[in-house]
Amino acid sequence: MRTESFDAVVIGSGCAGYNCADWLYDLGYKNIALLTEGRLLGTSRNTGSDKQTYYKLSLAGNEGDSVMNMAETLFSGGAMDGDVALAEAANSARCFLKLAGLGVKFPTNEYGEFVGYKTDHDPFCRATSIGPYTSKEMTEVLEAAVERKGIRILDRTQAISILTEGGRAIGVLALDTEKPGKPGFVAISSPHVVLATGGPAAVYFDSVYPTSQTGNSSLALEAGAAFGNLSEWQYGLASTDFRWNVSGTYQQVLPRYISVDENGVEREFLCDYFDDKSEMLNRVFLKGYEWPFDVRKLHGSSYIDLIVYRESVVLGRKVYMDFTREPSGIGENFSGVGEVARKYLANSDALIARPIERLYKMNPGAISLYAEHGIDLWHEPLRVAVCAQHNNGGVRIDANWQTTVKGLYAIGEAAGSLGIFRPGGTALNSCQVGGLRAAQHIVYDSDAKPSPNFGKIASDAMAKAEALIEKTKGERSTVDATRARYASRMSGNFAFLRNIPEMKAAMPKIEEDLARFAEKNKWATPDEIPGLFKNLDIIRTSRAIAAAILYTAERFGSRGSGFVLDGGDFMERNLRPEDESGRERIVTVRKDGEDLKIEVVPVRPIPADRDLWFEKVWAKYRKRTEKK
Repeated sequence: MRTESFDAVVIGSGCAGYNCADWLYDLGYKNIALLTEGRLLGTSRNTGSDKQTYYKLSLAGNEGDSVMNMAETLFSGGAMDGDVALAEAANSARCFLKLAGLGVKFPTNEYGEFVGYKTDHDPFCRATSIGPYTSKEMTEVLEAAVERKGIRILDRTQAISILTEGGRAIGVLALDTEKPGKPGFVAISSPHVVLATGGPAAVYFDSVYPTSQTGNSSLALEAGAAFGNLSEWQYGLASTDFRWNVSGTYQQVLPRYISVDENGVEREFLCDYFDDKSEMLNRVFLKGYEWPFDVRKLHGSSYIDLIVYRESVVLGRKVYMDFTREPSGIGENFSGVGEVARKYLANSDALIARPIERLYKMNPGAISLYAEHGIDLWHEPLRVAVCAQHNNGGVRIDANWQTTVKGLYAIGEAAGSLGIFRPGGTALNSCQVGGLRAAQHIVYDSDAKPSPNFGKIASDAMAKAEALIEKTKGERSTVDATRARYASRMSGNFAFLRNIPEMKAAMPKIEEDLARFAEKNKWATPDEIPGLFKNLDIIRTSRAIAAAILYTAERFGSRGSGFVLDGGDFMERNLRPEDESGRERIVTVRKDGEDLKIEVVPVRPIPADRDLWFEKVWAKYRKRTEKK
């Protein structure tokens, strides 16, 4: 077992992890490291949308935006802590301008104003974008900053355990997968551990997360940290052959929706569900603005999601968006298109024939993106499904992004920083602010020291991991098949459709899979051992997510992207109504022995008694930042 020692270690190489490492260095911590199972993997480097949004404080025009206005917007989404909302708003401009200074080309007008646009749930024009690859560019410029500073990057290093002592994080046990053959162990001593592993991407089979992103949330669960809002996900339409959100322009150009059955028979299936073709086209158009599935829009744009799910999952057909032909009902000179959609297309100079021509006119990059991945939208349809896209919940944090385990921080999508509803693009702001806040707390406020017992604790953890490896060795691998089975159950029972009787029937099966993990998971060659530990993370995390979803469904009903029904046909849209008192509470999950303990806690309000008198704040700031 190789041993390393650092003052702080960041797990994850996305834009959240790189940002935190960069801030730690700038604030004075030099003996730090970033460990990653694959530097080029992860969501922020490999995902996006037609116009991937970054949500920030308004920095243009005369709308009268303020820190408090933005905090209230974030807080109003429900089930979000007010101190976290305030911190995200207060540090928004600082983090955004850092990215602009590093070279992310957010657009400005001729006077230098960072102009914006309105996104969903946004009362101001706070949104901005550089196109499909906003988070990719963010990751790359932050990575370059980290490399210029010579910060240690432990690549091909997979964390398998956060080591703790007395309720405090003291380091990480990881697998060294750089060389072929059986992975070696790396024990990393550090009194500060930052979890930046992204969302639990691999728990769902129908997913828009890149296949390279799996998450590692159970690291915090096993370390004793509490989780919050695990039931609050975003789901929406996405392509499946190449995983990508089909939001925005992809819908606004009014593609034709088709399905193909087992006999190869093609149907424009939306026509079967609408008597009024104009209304059908209107809902497709609105999917561009209202891309995430939303129970409040079941009789509007989110009805499209239900129809796609029925065609693909219930009826077993392949569903496509076809940009090569006009949808039914469009009419001569767009006479069948509603006023809002027609005006939008007219303003975009896109009142032209065929969806692909309109897409090329409005957003040619949306076509070239798929071409780069072998899909020619000019000549072939795009296969789609309703997929998991983002987890608003995660590890429960305070306003410094510290978890309930001292010395353990969670940032980015691994952190439960967001509420039920959120403006589009807030996740990118949150991951940048979280990295800054965690770094500041580590440097200025923490007095944690390395544990003298680290060696013994790390050896015990390694022995436990070795025992699991030995116990799961087999002649034939089941790692991939078992992972697919775990994910299929979650997509079938614990995604956007939440049928309470079906969820109750599925919970014991998840418990059984965890209890019989070593029996059901077998590796045949040493290069499968990292995948074995991935499966362990997936089933542990799935159990916590499923428990939170079932509890929240029974207690608070339908909300956000969760359509709860007590049996019956979901196409009737008879959802269990929301208990809106749940918006003032957060459902938390943590391990209690081998069981899960679920509690409901009130949200923390936006701090009202903060001191804004400059001289007092200045004095406190000097004392805090100059003590080290």
